[in-house]
Formats: sequence, structure tokens, C-alpha cells
Amino acid sequence: MATDDELPVAEDSRLGGAHSAGLVETKSLAFAEPPDELELECGQRLGPITLAYETYGELAPARDNAVLILHALSGDAHVAGYHAKEERKPGWWDIMVGPGKPFDTTKYFVICSNIIGGCKGSTGPSSPNPKTGRPYAMDFPMVTVGDMVRTQKRLMDHLGIERLLSMAGGSLGGMQVLEWAVRYPERVASAMSIAATARLSAQGIAFDEVGRQAIMADPNWRGGNYYGQEPPRAGLAIARMIGHITYLSDDQMHEKFGRRLQDRETVGYDFKADFQVESYLRYQGDSFVRRFDANSYLYISKAMDYFDLAAKYGSLVQAFERVRAEFLVVSFTSDWLFPTYQSKEIVRALKANGVPTTFLEIPSRSGHDTFLLPNRQLAETVTGFLANLQRRVRSPAGKGGRL
Repeated sequence: MATDDELPVAEDSRLGGAHSAGLVETKSLAFAEPPDELELECGQRLGPITLAYETYGELAPARDNAVLILHALSGDAHVAGYHAKEERKPGWWDIMVGPGKPFDTTKYFVICSNIIGGCKGSTGPSSPNPKTGRPYAMDFPMVTVGDMVRTQKRLMDHLGIERLLSMAGGSLGGMQVLEWAVRYPERVASAMSIAATARLSAQGIAFDEVGRQAIMADPNWRGGNYYGQEPPRAGLAIARMIGHITYLSDDQMHEKFGRRLQDRETVGYDFKADFQVESYLRYQGDSFVRRFDANSYLYISKAMDYFDLAAKYGSLVQAFERVRAEFLVVSFTSDWLFPTYQSKEIVRALKANGVPTTFLEIPSRSGHDTFLLPNRQLAETVTGFLANLQRRVRSPAGKGGRL
């Protein structure tokens, strides 16, 4: 049974409903044409680059209401609304984005782009390599969270947005939020880091590596050159199953599945799915392989492993020295993948630099994925944070500088 804090935050989000973002179109920005390729942090160059993105709402004449939303590992630019009238499932954070929702598209101009290295319209390993005409596969250069943010900055330049009112992201999206605030302090008025970390733990890296090994051990992976052939479905499905376990909590799995059997009254003493949780994980794996590229999983998970602000700048306190954004940092009690102590490390380093910071640990039984589920406390916190910020930004004292 859902707790009061896990009740839906908005009703009637169906297409045409009062809280629906409606029909949306994915757009694309092309840049970094040779010889002006983007020099990546790994030392290689990448170009041309296509960045897929979607926008919601209207940009104010003063261009002071833009909010950038950054997605997690398996996300994309389609954060809310529908691509077609017959589409049944809305964007991945539709519960939070739309009219009357926390990221209210009647007030804010919301932007979301697919990260480079991805497979949903932005340049990644499945994209054509201009040198060969064939998919990059493993010839695609290694990208980092910093590289992802630099391409997003190009998108903001293209849209004519000099300073973002706010940005928000969970998990890998939260890592991008931190990178943005550090790399481009003058471009960010506020930042929301949700269920994130300033560096992935050894445990997180370990889970990512097991997932990558599952993909690369699949005979159909073929060293990454599987395009036009049968892809490594089994390996990618296992990687997703492993990852999905880390997104949940013990309480949630017990409440949702327990040891209940699936479509049978007694165990079968075989290797079919006896238990509901087995069937659920198999479903998650099977559905994931229909919408995601295995090589993108390899590259994006590796980018998460490389992310370490403290190592990059000498310490986390030093990393946040130039930050000018006001911060909201949110963690969840049952998140054991990015536990609360990692968010508190961010908060301490921000406060050591005098950065205005609000920290909230939300009670939840739903694990790391809580930020993707309806949660009243998160919704009300984001709504209030943005409303207060917009009032101050639009006041004479809030024009430029730290709030």
C-alpha cells in the first residue's frame, strides 16, 4: 500500500487532460562539423554531433524561466507528454512535468536532451561513423559526464539561454547537475541534485562492471559489431536485470513480490520462473532490449564510473569553490545504490563554500527509483523551491550573481 508521501501528484495526465504536456516533437541540433570537432576529455575528437532534445512550455521574453532536466542511464529527451495520439505511455518523468505539475509548463520553459553516447537520437555508438558510413560500434570514443554537459551547453547557446533558472536530475542526471554547476557557474541560478553522488562508489562501479561483462560475454555482441545482425539481447537483458535490482529496495521487493509464485501453486523444480520476482526481472530485461542499444549501455555506465568531482578538482570542497547556484539536494532513506551519506557529502562541501543549500532526506520504501515514482513530498519540495527561486530571480536584487 502506498504511503501518503507516495500518492500521485497530479490527476488526468492522459493526452488532452488538464495536466498533460500534450503532443511533443523531438528536435535535433547538429554541430561540431569537421574540422571543428569537439575535443573530448579522453583526448579524442568527435564530430559531427547530433543532440536530440524536446522543449515544453514557452520561453519568457526575458529568457529567465528555462529549466533543464537531465536524464538517468536509460532515459532520453522524451521527459513528458506523448509523441502520437495512439501512444499509451508518456515521457519518463511525466508525473513531474506538465501544466500544474512541479515543473509547471505554464510557468517554465522545460528542456530535456538525450546525452551523447545514447541511442535515442543523439550521437552514440549506433550512429554512422562519417569515416566509414557504418555504425561507430566500439570505434566510438569514450565520453564523460563532462562531455555530456559541454554538448548541453551548446544546446543552451543555440536556444539563446544565457542563464538557466534551474536544472534537475536524478542518478546520472544528478551527476550532470553537479558538473553543470561546477563547470558553468555563471549559467545556472539553481540546481537540484536528486538521488545522486559526486563520485560513484566501488559498489556502484562493481555492479556496472558485472552488467558490462554480461553484455560482452554474449556471443552476439561480436566485439560490438552486431549492427544489422542479431544484437546481444541476452547479455543486455541480464545487465538490465542486475541494474534493476539495485534500483529497488528490500522492503519494496518484499511488499511487491515476497516469495509468491508466478502462475503456479507449487514450485516446478526446474529453471523456469517459479517466483513472481523472477518473472518481473525477466520482463524488465526483455522490454529493455527492445528500446536500448547494448553498446550505449557500455559507454554510459563507464561514464558514470569515471565521474569523480573530488579527484578532478583536488577535493569536493575545492570543486564547489566557484559554484554560484542555489542548491536543493534530495536523497531517499531506502536508496542503497546512492545512499544518503553521499548526498550529505555534497551538502557539506557546498556549505563549506557558503552555497545556499537545502537538504531533504525523504522517507521511502521504493529504493533508488523513488524519484521516478509519484511522491508528494518530492513534488511539493520542487514546486516550492522553483516558485521561491523564480520570484527572487525576477526581483531587481536577483538579476545576476548568487541568489
